[in-house]
Amino acid sequence: MRPMRVSEKWFHRALWLIAFAFAGFLIGLGGLVVGNLPGVEAPPTLDSLIDPGASTAIETSIKQAEANARDGAVAEESERLKLQAATAEYTSAHETFSNWLATRTATEQADQNKELVSRTRSLETLNDNIRSAQKALDQIEQDNAQTRQVLVKQRAAEAALRTQAEEKFDALQRGIEMKNFLIRLAITLPLLMIGGWLFAKHRKNRYWPFVWGFIFFALFAFFVELVPYLPDYGGYVRYIVGVVVTILVGRYSINALQRYLQNQKSAETLPDDQRRQALSYDVAQSRFAKGICPGCERKADLSDPKLDFCMHCGISLFNACAFCQTRKNAFAHYCPSCGKEAVAP
Repeated sequence: MRPMRVSEKWFHRALWLIAFAFAGFLIGLGGLVVGNLPGVEAPPTLDSLIDPGASTAIETSIKQAEANARDGAVAEESERLKLQAATAEYTSAHETFSNWLATRTATEQADQNKELVSRTRSLETLNDNIRSAQKALDQIEQDNAQTRQVLVKQRAAEAALRTQAEEKFDALQRGIEMKNFLIRLAITLPLLMIGGWLFAKHRKNRYWPFVWGFIFFALFAFFVELVPYLPDYGGYVRYIVGVVVTILVGRYSINALQRYLQNQKSAETLPDDQRRQALSYDVAQSRFAKGICPGCERKADLSDPKLDFCMHCGISLFNACAFCQTRKNAFAHYCPSCGKEAVAP
């Protein structure tokens, strides 16, 4: 790249700002256009895909089963308390009867036979109460177990209904994502192709800020704006395109390098005066400033006062002014000592 004057550098920077501003406005405009496309739709909600009739019936059954389970738990606790009370009453009566029976045996009073029968019948009644309470408790436990089974079955049905809706939701969402992705791909891929064509053909013309602005916009649209809409396997598209673009750019760069090296070899076989005439003033001075030979671009010790020719390609680097004989840059237009215009040897 040729060296630029200070004012030219600032103009060049301003043109790059114009390129970035142009790209920014294009990106904003593109986002609005893509966001308002009629074909782009939002995915449905999961609840909207559940059968309302089946869902309502299952929900009602679950609520009824839960209510029955709560009532059953209360009834079971009540019967359990009754069983405990009957058992405690029987235990106390049986203990009293045992004590009384021991006293009767010791005294052997015959008039107590009727009371023995009465007490025995009372214990049997209390024992019947225990059996009845246990039977009632067993029945309630059985009913509660059936209620729990119904509740488990209904909750499984509810889960199956939701699973079906999730599968349908995933399928619809994948379809919508693919549709949205293809719409955006159909827009951004041509932009990327146009950007590549502009880069290859028009990146150095006088309107290059707008060319580069469009190239930045196309790259941003494809590699950034397209990312949120890539399906699970859509990332392959981005990487495949990236590989293709890299191959094309790399191939172009390799060919350009080969052409450059071939041109350099051909130029080094030309006479000295033809080679210096083929080099522009700005390019030669830029290479002098970098400490390299303007002809072959190899490193050269330009501070050496004895170095007048490149040791690599033989091009003249320094010569004497035709008027004052001062040693000067062979590519200079004027002598730095006397100011006279340089005369071609």
